[in-house]
Amino acid sequence: MTLDVRAAVDAVHRQSWGRVLAAAARIANGDLHLAEEACQEAFVSALRTWPDRGVPDNPVAWLSQAARRKVIDRLRQEDTIRRRLPLLASDDGPEEEVDAVAVDFDDRLRLVFTCCHPALAAEARVALTLRMVCGLTTAEIARAFLVSEPTMAARVTRAKKKIAAAGIPYRVPADHDLPDRLDGVLSVVHLVFTTGHVAPVRPDLVERALDLARVLAALMPDEPEVLGLLALLLLTDARRDARTDADGRLVLLPDQDRSRWDWTAIEQGGQLLERAARRVTAPGRFLIQASIAAAHSARTAEETDWRAILAGYDRLLAAWPSPVVALNRTVAVSYVRGPEAALADLDTLADDPRLSRYHYLPATRADFLRRLGRLTEAAQAYEAALALEPAEAEAAFLRERLMSVRSTF
Repeated sequence: MTLDVRAAVDAVHRQSWGRVLAAAARIANGDLHLAEEACQEAFVSALRTWPDRGVPDNPVAWLSQAARRKVIDRLRQEDTIRRRLPLLASDDGPEEEVDAVAVDFDDRLRLVFTCCHPALAAEARVALTLRMVCGLTTAEIARAFLVSEPTMAARVTRAKKKIAAAGIPYRVPADHDLPDRLDGVLSVVHLVFTTGHVAPVRPDLVERALDLARVLAALMPDEPEVLGLLALLLLTDARRDARTDADGRLVLLPDQDRSRWDWTAIEQGGQLLERAARRVTAPGRFLIQASIAAAHSARTAEETDWRAILAGYDRLLAAWPSPVVALNRTVAVSYVRGPEAALADLDTLADDPRLSRYHYLPATRADFLRRLGRLTEAAQAYEAALALEPAEAEAAFLRERLMSVRSTF
């Protein structure tokens, strides 16, 4: 096998696994297990035949057709093809390249909405989306979420079985169900991104989330919240390279070297925001978050419009009441009204059980106290944040701040 063929197969697998699987799943009446096996066999067929025949002009179409035929063969073997797919029962012709563009978008939407069905647990939705839509291996997903490969394999298998047992339909929701179902899909994509974005950064998850958001924006170009999610991810990820210094230490947003930001991505995010704004009068949570991220994207820290950011958090809190949103809002309050006012707002969140293990609560308190010169209390708050065992990059930052305030005692 030539390296060029192997590279071509790997590239299609990485970029278009979800498209091939979606095409097979439609023929399989939404049987994701059967569709996945057929896709794997199609890629094996490509590795066997392309070295002799050459890489097709349209590799995705070739693989989609091959996967569909694998599904049909399997159904024939089970003697169910005449009941389930009577129109295809006599299709014994040679494999051909077909242009499935007309159904491609619908197929992929069906696959995404099926993997993100609300009947599945949140963790199962994420795992199934990464496996089926993004094409990550079970081992890759397990590493990303810090569980064993057998545990993740069982999680994905249970999700596929639940889809089959519950008779979850392989289709895009009806118009009246779409707003609620779409929010669940966008939440899964955002969770994948957030998991990859939080230090230590996992670029593979970040890129997969961006790919998913781009696919959704291509499939649903008139949905403001879809555009808002993609804008949010682009604007946030644009700062990736500046979030740590040369030694891997965390750098807070006001202190980042903005020349290292991806200004092309920031411009793209801004354009998406403008497109979405023309389509909506009452923005949803992803669009509001994107507007906040855009306000953070000033050329210099001094140009940051904290009043606009605070106003954005006020809108977000009204649209999406959440203790984490309320916590983030206090940071904007600290720059608009001062850390004393922010600390008072923070105190109202202290007893919320949803934040009891959230290290950002005491870490934020510590920062306000440090800025107020109440260093003994700040040290205690830093210690409380460290006791909640944040990720190492964040823990190292908190230890440095703790040593700094202690040195002034």
